[in-house]
Amino acid sequence: MAFIEYEVNGAVGILTINRPEALNALNSAVLAELDRALDQVDIETVRCLVITGAGEKAFIAGADVAEMSQMNESEGKLFGETGNALFRKIESFPIPVIAAVNGYALGGGNELALSCDIRLCGENAVFGQPEAGLGITPGFGGTQRLARVIGSVSKAKEILYTCRNIKADEALQIGLVSAIYPAAELLDAAVKMASRIALQAPVAIRNIKKAVNEGLDMPIDAAIQHEISLFAACFATEDQKEGMKAFLEKRKEKVFKNR
Repeated sequence: MAFIEYEVNGAVGILTINRPEALNALNSAVLAELDRALDQVDIETVRCLVITGAGEKAFIAGADVAEMSQMNESEGKLFGETGNALFRKIESFPIPVIAAVNGYALGGGNELALSCDIRLCGENAVFGQPEAGLGITPGFGGTQRLARVIGSVSKAKEILYTCRNIKADEALQIGLVSAIYPAAELLDAAVKMASRIALQAPVAIRNIKKAVNEGLDMPIDAAIQHEISLFAACFATEDQKEGMKAFLEKRKEKVFKNR
């Protein structure tokens, strides 16, 4: 693929958007390749995925303005549908996804990061939704996920309305990211976290992701019942037997088989 690199490090997949000459901007070709790359991830052996951007300047500087500037309403609708379908795919991907945000994560870049389970960033990271200054709204989920992620409708609207940039320290303060690292250490830190996740029981991790993601859109009583059903399902797995047997035997080594 021309714009996406994918490698596997143990049980961790690393997916890199590789269009640094355009600050990794998302055009239709990049979106299509990213969609195909996700389909190639073997979730039986890869237990956590890291997404990052090539180069030192940008994670993803946004959707490609040069391409969007030529679109009419129907083409804009199709572009929005394509991006939203892809980001929803990331959000609901069976295994956890970590965004390692290096440099600019603006517009579609911030929206992609918002669709990931966990966001880590470098000290040079800059987040924002500049769309209103371009005469458009966010089109890849930013108006919906930002408030949900940071837990403040007021702050989300401020960011969306003013189009101002958010630096790494403020991103941490408002809950947009979980941690900040020196830029040179960011990817290693993300892979280290992904490797720790990969050590846990894969079925349990998948069920936790489903419980959190789907439960947030349910009334609390329904969400608790959803959690109970996913909890109960774990008792039909070999990994539950192995995890509890290792605990009772005071054995640190566990062999989780993803079933």
